[in-house]
Amino acid sequence: MRHCVFCDILSGEAEGSFVYRDDLCAAFMDIHQPLAGKVLIVPVRHAAALAELPPETAGRMFQVAQRLVAALRRSGLPCDGVNLFLADGRAAGQDVFHVHLHVLPRVAGDGIALRFGPGHARYPSRVELDRLAAQIAGAL
Repeated sequence: MRHCVFCDILSGEAEGSFVYRDDLCAAFMDIHQPLAGKVLIVPVRHAAALAELPPETAGRMFQVAQRLVAALRRSGLPCDGVNLFLADGRAAGQDVFHVHLHVLPRVAGDGIALRFGPGHARYPSRVELDRLAAQIAGAL
């Protein structure tokens, strides 16, 4: 495994401002704060991709996210809504190859959005959607 900054934070070799930690996952403040309160949830055991995570760890990450969303709304920080974002792979925008779930508080008009470029609003036929669904289901 190449050097992993999140493993360094989890081991205490690098600084981290922790919000939560248990045997399966941890949550700490993201050093990149587009809005105050952005938190990352990571598995304690290194996994570069979502498919490498044991199901109980992936599930715990989302359970912790649910609790953090409620806490953000009660915290007094500006928070009209929350985005959860997980990039899996370089093509999806993953830049630290240790699975991490972004918990991003949002306020109206903050200018942050997931945008699709021109030409990406394609609406396939039901036949095409059924074919794609069968292809994915067959790989499960």
